[in-house]
Amino acid sequence: MELGFIGLGTMGAPMVLNLLKAGHRVRVWNRSTAPLEALAKAGAEPVETPALAAKAEVLISMLGDDTAIRSVFFDAKALDGLQAGSVHVNMSTVSVALARELAAVHEARGVGYVSAPVLGRVDVAAAGNLNILASGPAETLARVQPLFDVLGRKTWTLGDTAEVACAAKLSANLMIASAIESMAEASTLAGGYGISRGAFIEMITSTLFAVPVYQGYGKLMVDEKFEPAGFKLSLGFKDVRLALEAGEAAQVPLPFASVLKDNLLDGMAHGQADQDWASLSKVSDRRAGVK
Repeated sequence: MELGFIGLGTMGAPMVLNLLKAGHRVRVWNRSTAPLEALAKAGAEPVETPALAAKAEVLISMLGDDTAIRSVFFDAKALDGLQAGSVHVNMSTVSVALARELAAVHEARGVGYVSAPVLGRVDVAAAGNLNILASGPAETLARVQPLFDVLGRKTWTLGDTAEVACAAKLSANLMIASAIESMAEASTLAGGYGISRGAFIEMITSTLFAVPVYQGYGKLMVDEKFEPAGFKLSLGFKDVRLALEAGEAAQVPLPFASVLKDNLLDGMAHGQADQDWASLSKVSDRRAGVK
């Protein structure tokens, strides 16, 4: 299949490699050139503008936030490269409002639009084991399913409107942030009584919370290995903020999300924006006067 791919960050680059390995032709564009050079050696075709990348049977985008999407697709005119009958698969985590807007804009151009944010960090993307949360018209989803089979271990088809998958991804990330925050606070509390964070997290992740989200982020907290970030704290802040916006639009109160937003903002104010969001443990410790 002839593909375009926009956004070659920590998630996008390994996804492109998997598509190349599966035999697809992939045109790639990114704002910085380093990923382009690396992927060109693997067989991708770098192009000079996002509109050129969009001239494909299927365009996949993996950008950081709503602002980046607007900059690339509206300001840099990637939309103009999309041809009637093609499909745009947006795998970025964006707001519910933007998902609705993009679906309408694409429909007006005769272009299929699919929301397909993913669950999984960089190592999962590299292994092709992402969980893909997908929504859009059934016939459009069927067209791109072979690509999802390359990129992920399972596709969760959630509905026929673009905003549904976005709402699911924001809800999932809200749960991850909640898990990280609860583990940070609990381990700081245990530390107040002389129990090391390592001992507490080993105990809790071997018993009541013996699941990957607690085990993985717990280890990062114990090792204080927050850089390079698997998922930046600033992106966690963005997703929690978008979850609050989605909740307001649907009249769903999210009181704990407000707490999370403030705690993530605290971390950003203390220079943690580019650290992994597991560094919420530092916020908890700092408030307790630990360090």
